[in-house]
Amino acid sequence: MAKKEASTENGFSFTRSASSNARNGLARIQTHTNTPEVCHDDSTPPVRAQTIHDLHSLQKKKSSAPSTPITSSSATSPFSTILEEERQRLQLQSISASLASLTRETGPKVVRGDPASKVVTHHHHDHHYITPTFDASDSALKFTHVLYNLSPAELYEQAIKYEKGSFITATGALATLSGAKTGRSPRDKRVVKDESTEHDLWWGKGSPNIEMDEHTFLINRERAVDYLNSLEKVFVNDQFLNWDPEHRIKVRIVSARAYHSLFMHNMCIRPTPEELEEFGTPDFTIYNAGQFPCNRYTHHMTSSTSIDINIARKEMVILGTQYAGEMKKGLFSVMHYLMPKRNILSLHSGCNMGKNGDVALFFGLSGTGKTTLSTDHNRYLIGDDEHCWSENGVSNIEGGCYAKCVDLSREKEPDIWNAIKFGTVVENVVFDEHTREVDFSDKSVTENTRAAYPIEYIPNAKIPCVAPHPKNVILLACDAFGVLPPVSKLSLAQTMYHFISGYTALVAGTEDGIKEPQATFSACFGAAFIMMHPTKYAAMLAEKMQKHGATGWLVNTGWSGGRYGVGNRIKLAYTRKIIDAIHSGSLLNSEYTKTEVFGLEIPTAIEGVPSEILDPVNTWADKKAYQDTLMKLASLFKKNFNGFISYKIGTDQSLTEEILAAGPTL
Repeated sequence: MAKKEASTENGFSFTRSASSNARNGLARIQTHTNTPEVCHDDSTPPVRAQTIHDLHSLQKKKSSAPSTPITSSSATSPFSTILEEERQRLQLQSISASLASLTRETGPKVVRGDPASKVVTHHHHDHHYITPTFDASDSALKFTHVLYNLSPAELYEQAIKYEKGSFITATGALATLSGAKTGRSPRDKRVVKDESTEHDLWWGKGSPNIEMDEHTFLINRERAVDYLNSLEKVFVNDQFLNWDPEHRIKVRIVSARAYHSLFMHNMCIRPTPEELEEFGTPDFTIYNAGQFPCNRYTHHMTSSTSIDINIARKEMVILGTQYAGEMKKGLFSVMHYLMPKRNILSLHSGCNMGKNGDVALFFGLSGTGKTTLSTDHNRYLIGDDEHCWSENGVSNIEGGCYAKCVDLSREKEPDIWNAIKFGTVVENVVFDEHTREVDFSDKSVTENTRAAYPIEYIPNAKIPCVAPHPKNVILLACDAFGVLPPVSKLSLAQTMYHFISGYTALVAGTEDGIKEPQATFSACFGAAFIMMHPTKYAAMLAEKMQKHGATGWLVNTGWSGGRYGVGNRIKLAYTRKIIDAIHSGSLLNSEYTKTEVFGLEIPTAIEGVPSEILDPVNTWADKKAYQDTLMKLASLFKKNFNGFISYKIGTDQSLTEEILAAGPTL
């Protein structure tokens, strides 16, 4: 080891012996033969260094690129025979093409390495790069240094040295600030509407897809690329999406901040050195110039922030926001387009697997308990947020987790708590100035504090993150109205209806202090990210459930015995018993009765759960209030679903009518 060699050389003077000249002038430590244990001759050959700079270079052992642990046979495949020098040239040439300013070809040359280094390498490859042929500018005379797939340790160094607001917390995580934006900006997200996407994507009322034209996208792209080219260095990540090797997507992320590079290092799947050798041209590229604003006077712009996706060009541009979650969710939107084209269902869900191979999907909006219930120490974690369901089974899209940190405690979420260590990014948290202990209850910066860490930081994560076909599809709703049963078994049509509805109820405060439930509907439990019409995903879900024999369940983690403020929230211990009964299959064998209005099948008994709470009408003292509240919620479901009635699935509308009939009756 270079470090050990360096430690044996010292600056003390010794009397030289005759034999010392043979040892390149290094003196031998004189010892006494009668006390050999006092001082030993630990001298070694001199370090291979001529200068202090050379010595420092030996301290950094050359190693392979960071990779996600895998157990498949690809881990043992031999390295490519391509020469290292040629490989780096091809990589830089590919990155140079990504940074080219369209047809002007006046972008700077790119080289590998940190500009702060005293030695700039690979200048002898200048003749390989694109050189300006016309419209030359000063930018063509400079180098942009590419910091390519750096390790977390290297990214820590870059962040702490160059990015204000970057600190190491007491547990070793990297604390960062995302600037003025501490959450996503859905109203500033744009998708290019062209001949293909005009017919494929969901546009209009209720859709998250706000259109823009190709020309405007190119203006924003030019602005982002010019900004990145003006920097001394950029960070480049080449990574994968989707753990299923047959359907994985290659992505390249070009960014200006070490924080963003480390975030994506954690959130995407990390290639092995062999996979990087053969990475080639990415399937999709992100240009993250979030520190630079868009031009507000450009067509379609409504603020200085713009997140733009161009499916045809396979590119995404970020301007005016440094919130890292835009990259994660932007790629998720892309997967919501690419995967259904391959007849693969993309899902905003958690997923876990029992030791016997039974797989469950968990859908739920914020506050429904999706993270809590999908995290089970008796089951393997496949993923916490984004998945694909293909002919091969279920696979996680990501290589990491992006967990909420507000009010995080060791007692309630021990796995997340323990995952916040070296390599993890914690966004916008507040910590003690001296001890660097994070106060997760402090919302001074934002309530949306987050931690991004590799999925292998969770002890029971299954690597690789793939699993067989699901047996149970669990839809979670926190019903603050208190009228939905704790658990209901759904028919296929009911599963589609409630999947499209994506219901939960939030509790919002009013000026006079009275709090009333507020119904929230998010199609497919992730309307902000879907690209096609919700019924497209619902039809694919029904098809796969039917083919593989999966059962749909609606689980209420909200209130019982009255709405919020009157009743009580269903105990987590009862909900866990319900989930356990679903996993074990015992709930399928229960006796069922059907509720009025929603027509839900509810079990008459579950081990460990009081039978009287299984039918919500039993828990309400005021039966008229129950009936009125039930009808109110049913009318909200009807009103929300009206926006989907006219959409056809296939050549006729029979399936749509079947879904509509599965909803509540007034």
